[in-house]
Amino acid sequence: MQPDLNDLNRALDWRNLPELAQRALDHALNIQRIPAPTFSEEPRARFVATCFEAAGLQQVELDDFHNVYGRIPGLHPSRSGVLISAHTDTVFSADTDLTIRREGTLIYGPGLGDNSMGVGGLLALAEYLRDQHLQPECDLWFVANTREEGLGDLGGMKAAFTRLKTRISRVINLEGMAFGHVYHAGIAVRRLHITAATGGGHSWLNFGRPSAIHGIMQLGAQITTLKTSNSPRTTYNIGLIEGGQSINTIAASAGLWLDLRAESSAALAGLETEVRKKVTALSKPDLSFQIEVVGDRPAGSIAPEHPLVQRSLTALKAIGYRGTLENGSTDANIPLSQGCAAVTIGITRGSNAHRLDEYIETTPVMDGLRQLILVTLATSAIDE
Repeated sequence: MQPDLNDLNRALDWRNLPELAQRALDHALNIQRIPAPTFSEEPRARFVATCFEAAGLQQVELDDFHNVYGRIPGLHPSRSGVLISAHTDTVFSADTDLTIRREGTLIYGPGLGDNSMGVGGLLALAEYLRDQHLQPECDLWFVANTREEGLGDLGGMKAAFTRLKTRISRVINLEGMAFGHVYHAGIAVRRLHITAATGGGHSWLNFGRPSAIHGIMQLGAQITTLKTSNSPRTTYNIGLIEGGQSINTIAASAGLWLDLRAESSAALAGLETEVRKKVTALSKPDLSFQIEVVGDRPAGSIAPEHPLVQRSLTALKAIGYRGTLENGSTDANIPLSQGCAAVTIGITRGSNAHRLDEYIETTPVMDGLRQLILVTLATSAIDE
C-alpha cells in the first residue's frame, strides 16, 4: 500500500526547515570551494566523509573510486534498502577560480549547482532524520559518488551500484538544479575519440600531402550534416578538437571528441553507424583514422506510472508544485539500465551549468529538501 504523502507532509515537523535549508547551502558552499575535477575528487570526498560522520551516518568509508558511503539503519534490516546519491565531481579544472558571488537570492559559483548543492541536500537529509529522531523503515545508503562528468563515464555510480545492488531496490539520485523535475528515463550516450594520422611534412615543400587536421576538419564538417531525429530524439556534439605541431607543418596527427546521445539504444547505434561510415569513406592509404570508445552510458527507464515516479510527483504536489517528467543522462542511468527503479530529483533551481557564471536560486531550497524528505521516508516504508 502506498503511503499517503499528504498525511506524511502534515505529520512531519517542518519548523526548523529554514535552518535546515541554510545548513544545506552552507554545506554546498564549503564543498564547492574544494576543487574536484573528474578523476581528482579525493580531497572533496575526504571532506564529505567528515560531514557524513558529523551527520551521524554509520559505516562511513571511501572506496578506490573515492565514493563516500554511509548508512542509516532501518527498523526492518531484512527489507531491501534505498540508495540516495549525489555526485561530487565537476567539469572545472583544478586551477579554476571558484570564488562565489551573491546577487540577492542568487549565488554564483562554478560547480555550485552541479553538483555541490546536490551533495548539500544529501547531508541535510541525514541531518533532518537525525534531528527529528526519525528512523526509516529500511536501510538508507548515502553515497557521494565520483566520475559523473565528462569522461568519468559514470564510473563512480557503476562501482557503488555493483557494491550495493544486493542490498537496495530503489535509487533516489540528486542533482542540485533539477527541482520541480522528475527524471525517470536515462538516455543512451556514446562518446568517441576519433584520431587521424598521416606522414606530415613541410607546408611549402610538401604541399599536397594529406594533413591530419584537414582530414579531421572534413570529418567534423560531415558529422554536422548528420540528420537527427525528434522521436526518438538524437543529438551529437563535437566538444574538442586537437592536433598539429606548428602553423607551417602539415599535421601528422589530429583528433576530435564526439558526444552522441539518443533516447533509445537502437537510435544511438544508428547514429554511430552513420559516423563510422563517414570515417570509412574518408580513409585512404595516406590518411588513416582510428575510433576509440571513451564513454558508454547505457539507457534505461521506468514508466511514468511507476510508484517511485508517482511518489516524487505527489510529494511536489503536496507542497504546492506541479512536477514535470524528464529524461536525461545522470547517475540514475546505471540502476535503470539494470532494472532497478530510480529517479533523479533536485534541491533547487539555477542555470548556466558547466559555465563559470553558473548560479543557484536560494529560495526553492526549503521546498527541494521537503520533497526529498517526503520521497525518502515514503519510499523507505515500502518493501519493493
